[in-house]
Amino acid sequence: MMVTRITGLASGIDIDQWVSDLMKAERTRVDTWYQKRQVLEWQREDYRNINTKLLALRNATFDLKLQGSFQSKTATSSDTSVLTASAGTSAVAGTYTVKVNSLASGVYKSSTESLADEQGTSGTKTLAEQFGLSGTVTFTLEGTVNGEAVSKYFSFDTSTANIYTVVSEINKANIGIKASYDSTLNRFFLVTGSTGSQAKITVKADDQGFLRDKLKLGVELNTTYQGTNASIDFNDLTGLEFSTNQFTVAGITFNLKSTSASTVTVSVGNDTEAVVEKIKAWVNAYNDAVGLMFTELNEERYRDYQPLTDDQKKEMKESDIEKWEAKARSGLLRGDSLLYGVYSRVRSAAMARVEGLSGSYTSLSAVGITTGSYREGGKLYLDESKLRQALAQDTEGVMNLFTKTSETSSGQGLAVRLYDELTKSMKLITDKAGSGTGYYDSSTIGREISRINTTIDKLEDRLKDMEDRYYRQFEAMEQAIQRMNQQSMWLAMQFGGSSQQQ
Repeated sequence: MMVTRITGLASGIDIDQWVSDLMKAERTRVDTWYQKRQVLEWQREDYRNINTKLLALRNATFDLKLQGSFQSKTATSSDTSVLTASAGTSAVAGTYTVKVNSLASGVYKSSTESLADEQGTSGTKTLAEQFGLSGTVTFTLEGTVNGEAVSKYFSFDTSTANIYTVVSEINKANIGIKASYDSTLNRFFLVTGSTGSQAKITVKADDQGFLRDKLKLGVELNTTYQGTNASIDFNDLTGLEFSTNQFTVAGITFNLKSTSASTVTVSVGNDTEAVVEKIKAWVNAYNDAVGLMFTELNEERYRDYQPLTDDQKKEMKESDIEKWEAKARSGLLRGDSLLYGVYSRVRSAAMARVEGLSGSYTSLSAVGITTGSYREGGKLYLDESKLRQALAQDTEGVMNLFTKTSETSSGQGLAVRLYDELTKSMKLITDKAGSGTGYYDSSTIGREISRINTTIDKLEDRLKDMEDRYYRQFEAMEQAIQRMNQQSMWLAMQFGGSSQQQ
């Protein structure tokens, strides 16, 4: 029920101010709950920020779990005008010789001379207008799709169709043949969609000679025009044929550019730089995650700085609010047991030796990755020259350090072990603080915030009732004063009237 609020007309009292002052003490209890909620929300945000860093670390760790990350190869061509090459992980390091005998090609049929202009004064000419035809023109084309012959019968009304209609219908036919028309050159083109000896164009029917005579394609009836395969000599193998100019042999992908009179040398080696970049990315992600956890665990807590209420913010400058809140949210995870456990296990998983390795690379320090001082929270430092040296001497040994599998944690490679630990740790933090992606936050902090929200709603209702009660009491006081004033005025009038009669 809405309370009628008297503004002190009878008493002269600023009732709104009085009620506001009376409510301040009561609102203190509610503000305390708002502050508790704010602290929890800040803690939740801090936890989630840590999980974001852990996710980035886990993604970088996943790359180092894969043996393929350490088996990257590079391929270098001695003559890139003839061919370029790239090597897959299965390619064997070494030197290969390649001679390009021929390139793969498709079938190209073009107008042997310019055709009549397709544009007239009123726009695009019809076939009848452009070529002097009448009635209907028909023809049948046969191409290949996935090695299978496919044909299509075409029919055009010369009084309505134009050259672009012909192009469109051929392209929609899905017979492995594409058409185009160059309005600048006034020439028509047919081309196969693929290359190699299986690419074919055959004119099965052309009763009016439309393709041969009007479009001047120089095609004969029932004559098959065929593409050619690429042919190379690879080491001691001669005459290897491929339907395209890009193909893979022995794990090496070749891209042919031209034929060659002499052999081209292709050198394949381990891509050390790719491995170094992945390990650098992992070190950076590790330092970001561990560094943030170390900061949160050791950040100063200023207990005298509680979250500001809305009323307090109204009385402060924006810059002062920012400074205050920086201290208020500082150190909320200081010494946190959950976070300390995650921090310790992640460091241990990364830094512990890998048991059961036969080579000399059994820990990060052996490949040039070391930790700084304790004050830096376990930050890693990478000696790139030492890492490159290790990769050059024993790529497989470095790979096993990260990727080795084992039934025991101590025998697992660093990336395998760390990935599992990160997955577990991220779940623990998600259980504590949620992920922010779901509609309902069922985490520990989420449930506590929900409970506080319920408490705040109840207290706000009570404050509203209390405020209404104060206004009702003042209303009663105002009404009583007003009645007294009215009685005083009546008495004054009565006494005044008696004096006049005398």
